[in-house]
Amino acid sequence: MSSFNHRLDLTRAAQAQVQLIGVGKTYPGATAPALQDIDLAIATGEIFGIIGRSGAGKSSLIRTLNRLERPTQGQVVIEGVDLAALDEERLVLQRRRIGMIFQHFNLMSAKTVRQNVELPLRVAGMPAAMRRQRVDELLELVGLQDKHQAYPAQLSGGQKQRVGIARALVHQPRLLLCDEATSALDPESTQAILELLREINRRLQLTIVLITHEMAVIRDLCDRVVVLDQGRVVEQGPVWQVFGDPQHEVSRALLTPVQRDLPAELRARLRAAPASARDSLVLDLHFTGLGGQAPDLAGVLAALGGGSVTLLQGGIERIQGHALGHLRLALVGSPHGPLDLLTRARQVAQHAEVLGYVAAD
Repeated sequence: MSSFNHRLDLTRAAQAQVQLIGVGKTYPGATAPALQDIDLAIATGEIFGIIGRSGAGKSSLIRTLNRLERPTQGQVVIEGVDLAALDEERLVLQRRRIGMIFQHFNLMSAKTVRQNVELPLRVAGMPAAMRRQRVDELLELVGLQDKHQAYPAQLSGGQKQRVGIARALVHQPRLLLCDEATSALDPESTQAILELLREINRRLQLTIVLITHEMAVIRDLCDRVVVLDQGRVVEQGPVWQVFGDPQHEVSRALLTPVQRDLPAELRARLRAAPASARDSLVLDLHFTGLGGQAPDLAGVLAALGGGSVTLLQGGIERIQGHALGHLRLALVGSPHGPLDLLTRARQVAQHAEVLGYVAAD
């Protein structure tokens, strides 16, 4: 680690609302740890994503943040409080400062929307008038004022999750944990819930930690992301950086569904060497988001230095103000050889690669 990155990590740790220090978890009878040497610092007000393959340790990790799972080793510190130092009474009070929403909503089918949201307040002994006011505020926040007398069976999946979010906010928590909160929803409902979480984060300055297997959710919602594999952190950083230039093979594999891979038709046409002078060389220009600016197409063409250039496939998207993506170009009639073209392409893109050649149509 460079001294600059080390200073950044120390600064983030000093400002962290949530810190995990050397956290490990081994379940009884397990042949391998579920978590190993986890060090994380999550700042107040950020939306922090945790992603990994099935069995990577995501659920174990998020459940250590409210001590539903007790780490085998290491510390979980929230706002300066080491959770391991809390007795049962203080742990109950601490958990009220940590809301949690779930993939399958966990609503009580025999209770109305209002009763489901109100239940934690009843258990805490809040007076009826205060409960009513608090529930009214939350139902307005999540857009369910007109559904307060409905039962879960009468709601859509997105509406059920809105009830779950309202219930998670009843104690005015400072930290909200989301366990695959959109995985059971259709795409339209997913986008609506992501927008609601973004608005809650903005309005309430609420720190959100979410686990998901959906990279599109990370891209659309999170500020930073950590990638887990076999219980270890294999990559972490700002979302634009991990998406733009993933360093670990697990990150690259997880990103494949949301990145524009080579179309099968183009891949089938690629050849390692040209069959004739009319064949096109195919260049892949990879923009990682470094510098933030979108590619200057005129500059790209000028850098390549002549010949006919055709855009075969690709796209650029903006994440957190950074432009990233790929442009796959076919070049024919260039006065420059492949190595010279690569050198020229790397003047305008962070990475460049010759993919092969395609025959003239």
